[in-house]
Amino acid sequence: MKLAPRMIQSMEILQLATMALEERIDQELSANPVLEREESSFDQGPDLMTPVAGMPPEAVTPAPSETSSSTSPAEGTQNQRDFDDYIPGSRVSSAKSGDRDPKMEAMANTAARGASLQEELHQQWAMIDDIDPTIRQAGSVLIDWVDEDGYIRDSFDTICRELPPGVRREDLENALPILQQRMEPAGVCARDLKESLLLQIDAISRDQGLDLSAARMLISRYLEDLELNRLPQIAAKSGWTLERINEAKSFMARHLHPRPGRLLVDRQVPIVAPDAIIELDDETGEYRIRLTDDRLPRLCINSMYSRMARARSVDSATRQFISNNIRNGRWLIEAIEQRRNTLLRVLRVVVDAQKEFIDMGPEYLKPLPMTSVADQLGIHVATVSRAVAEKYVQTPRGIFPLRAFFSGGMENSAGESVSFDAIKAKLMEVIAEEDKRNPLNDDEIVEKLKAKGLTLARRTVAKYRKICKIAPARQRRQFGA
Repeated sequence: MKLAPRMIQSMEILQLATMALEERIDQELSANPVLEREESSFDQGPDLMTPVAGMPPEAVTPAPSETSSSTSPAEGTQNQRDFDDYIPGSRVSSAKSGDRDPKMEAMANTAARGASLQEELHQQWAMIDDIDPTIRQAGSVLIDWVDEDGYIRDSFDTICRELPPGVRREDLENALPILQQRMEPAGVCARDLKESLLLQIDAISRDQGLDLSAARMLISRYLEDLELNRLPQIAAKSGWTLERINEAKSFMARHLHPRPGRLLVDRQVPIVAPDAIIELDDETGEYRIRLTDDRLPRLCINSMYSRMARARSVDSATRQFISNNIRNGRWLIEAIEQRRNTLLRVLRVVVDAQKEFIDMGPEYLKPLPMTSVADQLGIHVATVSRAVAEKYVQTPRGIFPLRAFFSGGMENSAGESVSFDAIKAKLMEVIAEEDKRNPLNDDEIVEKLKAKGLTLARRTVAKYRKICKIAPARQRRQFGA
């Protein structure tokens, strides 16, 4: 089936988050000469609680009475100049001196790309003066093999297969200790976790003058036991008390980083702006839904171009050009309004279905298949999927992806539907309440969940525990003195 351009545009607009839609509108305003911003914004339009029918063409074209019928010759000349600027092949360029350039503004307002880890390390390496040129070149080669965690995981045999002329294996071996000692943060350019942690211990001990012999011993001799939380075995082998081991372990957890490379690169946290806000109306006790599209401009069709499209005095090619842009502009306006209506309708179904979650928290999240929402609204399930894609909702419980409200589930012992996310929340609650000196194994977790009304198999509990990144009981156990 071939999709009409209008339908394709409508689906694209529906899928956009509010911030992306704002960028799309700016692009359309730059590309379509007949589109312009109205004085009012969406927050002065229809009530956000009430679905609005599609905007008719008359609503987007200003009425003739809104524009003065009398136009002075000077104004007419200026209008014609403005019109000529948008006509292909016109003698007058639209990029006049002093005019705003949307592309240049977008470039100026775009955050600069952060330097990569290799770029940061190369800059540090270039600042070190007392290095032989051959060692400097070898160090640059090794930096190119550093991964995003800060490790050189490939062997020298692998690196030597791609060495540039003039660099030997001995040069790499001589350059590596210099990189490990002089690069920051401490621990980068290590070849494995143990080497990285030891480099960090040496740097802290050197800079702060601390005695970290216990932490160094744990890393160099008992790292595997430490990872598996076998503290009694470490105590038996080393002759140390559990108190001393716990102190060293606590220091390592606070000051050492298993991925030091990630400390150097400034990784930007993605900005999450809610596309809708769900809040409680104190008067009615019901939840209100408010879209956060207030900042989006309300679009309309320029009345001058509307008149030109109908004027017989304008040549047919020009009228065709204007008419095409008017049609595209109206499609965009209607697609934006349809997006608002669809999103509001989907949100209303979500709020009605997940009211207990909003009231009491994640444990009360109910299964809500998209097919069920589509059936209630009389739309295709793909439309629901696009409506919730990349959207975030602010609730009294925090900001959540809209997709988080749609999940499968199972029935509890009372015959009520429980979502998979609610099961995870109950599992986390059971783990949080356990005795850390005697943590629950999977069989005991099964019994605890059963007491809360959830009957799960042991393998299902193990699966959810791994999904939630909860370690087995032996690794969660805390040992006292």
